[in-house]
Amino acid sequence: MKAKINLLETVPVRCSHVRTEWDGACAVLAYPRFRKAWMRRLFLPRGMNPDIRVKLEEHGTAVWQLIDGKHTVQEIITLLAGHFSGEQGYESRITAYVMQLRKDGFIALTVG
Repeated sequence: MKAKINLLETVPVRCSHVRTEWDGACAVLAYPRFRKAWMRRLFLPRGMNPDIRVKLEEHGTAVWQLIDGKHTVQEIITLLAGHFSGEQGYESRITAYVMQLRKDGFIALTVG
């Protein structure tokens, strides 16, 4: 039987295939449409960008900047308290966002 893991105690780590670019103050996550070169040659139409880009908004960028492989989810929540300046329920928004980043393959969660 697997032991339950507390999400707040996990450490989010950026996946190596994801690059961070910037559009002003917002982070843009870029990752290849196809990871293997032969797939890019075979399936990527001419003129199409080989990368998919996802622009994060202000709050997403703030969370992304703290995902460094050192901070736990709880530490990220604590560090962003000032950024969210009294917004109700921001903790659950951050945890949901972290889980979505994991589901989309941008990060992995490790046990600290």
